[in-house]
Amino acid sequence: MKRMNAVYLPLLLVLLAGPSTAVAQSGDLVSQMSDLAWAGEVDRAVALLEANRPEEPTAEWLAAVSWLGRGASFQQRWELAAEYATEAYDGSVAMLRERGLEDDRLLPTALGASIEVLGQAYDAFGNNAGGVAFLTAAREQYAGTSIETRIQKNVLLLSLEGEPFPELEVDIHIGPQPPTPEELEDKVVVFFFWAHWCPDCKRQEPILDELYEEYHDDGLEIVGPTQLYGFTSRGQPATPLEEFDYINGPYQEEFPIAPWMSVPIGRDNFTNFGVSTTPTLVIVDREGIVQRYNPGDMTRPELEALIRPLL
Repeated sequence: MKRMNAVYLPLLLVLLAGPSTAVAQSGDLVSQMSDLAWAGEVDRAVALLEANRPEEPTAEWLAAVSWLGRGASFQQRWELAAEYATEAYDGSVAMLRERGLEDDRLLPTALGASIEVLGQAYDAFGNNAGGVAFLTAAREQYAGTSIETRIQKNVLLLSLEGEPFPELEVDIHIGPQPPTPEELEDKVVVFFFWAHWCPDCKRQEPILDELYEEYHDDGLEIVGPTQLYGFTSRGQPATPLEEFDYINGPYQEEFPIAPWMSVPIGRDNFTNFGVSTTPTLVIVDREGIVQRYNPGDMTRPELEALIRPLL
């Protein structure tokens, strides 16, 4: 396997988005590519994609290409992942010269996924610093768009572990007063970033409750940051005050928040901590150093295996 370095990856970005020459893609090509990616059927995905290559790329086509890049990355086939991610990236950037990122519902998918895979490819080929720099520049370029948080998640996946936990922003809170960094000194802390609409978060919380009850006396703390999304139950639009009252009232009647858990709410926390996946769990040791940054839920055995050695 070739080694990707700071020269090689930008060269791929320029050279690998070749001309489109085959037939038009089917309407469900994106979902087919997604299914094949998650199933690990990379070679089948390549055959399907190339059999449906259009004369001119569309946003749907680029989203399908980006899914092939992701599927190849799942299998750690990094040359192939970089090739197709580069095609999706170059095609998306070209489209942005004529339209806005949010003008087509699949363009953010194509661009966000391609940036994600290219950042991971840098790291896979031994250039972690290059990956962080690429992703950081992409976040700056697409700040304020729907893909900023996704890009930041990938920045942190490559850079946060082993570093001090950044301080949370606290505008308002639910439950106990959020602990200060000083109050968390010499504690093992799990930061549980969650959302009121998130089914996986509802399944995660009882696991955290069990761990808190068992290990709190040994020095475990759990903090549950969330944010306001502009809606309440069933997507009903809501003002910030209405949503806050909903979480603090009707929501807790059905899904009680543990009385010991502080829930800080800040406008920028989810963007700064890359929480495009809920829940996101961040485990911090007694010295305040991040030991695990984990987008997605975790089982009790998985969490316990990380927490107990730190205690």
